[in-house]
Amino acid sequence: MIDNFVSNFQDGVFHVLHLKAYDHILFLIVLAIPYLFKDWKRVLLLVTVFTLGHCVSLGLTTYNIISVNVRLIELLIPITILIVALFNVFTSGKKSHGKTIGLLFFVSLFFGLIHGLGFVGTFEKLISSSENKLLALLEIGLGIEVGQLIIVFIVIFLSFLCQTIFRFSKRDWVMVISAIVVGFVLPMIINSEMLS
Repeated sequence: MIDNFVSNFQDGVFHVLHLKAYDHILFLIVLAIPYLFKDWKRVLLLVTVFTLGHCVSLGLTTYNIISVNVRLIELLIPITILIVALFNVFTSGKKSHGKTIGLLFFVSLFFGLIHGLGFVGTFEKLISSSENKLLALLEIGLGIEVGQLIIVFIVIFLSFLCQTIFRFSKRDWVMVISAIVVGFVLPMIINSEMLS
């Protein structure tokens, strides 16, 4: 029982922190980059809502309630990252992140659903030997949440360093990091099998 929990929890953390699946990290970067440590409650809620979306889509596919077109999901994931990155670019330096938090929660949930669908194949392999699929889903979901919080903490810590020690303005920091992420995701979209 404990071994299963540890294994599933580690699989969830590894899903987020695995460098080959860097699209997850890119999404978390653009989600967290506008915030500072004082915004931790808001960020925690956004990340948790994103994890919830992940788990819901995994549950829906695990119990064969929905099926997915993998090529479409592989196109939609970088598009979701691009949308949030461009939102950051166009709103950096403005107060819109505080005013649009309801919209950001909805977007985080919706994008979590999409990103979760990208994890379906791996997830099915992970839980194939599990007797209780729901319990395995919750254990992996907890691991995903912890992995995401690690990434978000690193992003906010680097933001803190660059804005306090290196004196970047918040506006410039958000714009530059978001633009770098756009540079990463555009080739992912262009090279998608759905568009080939």
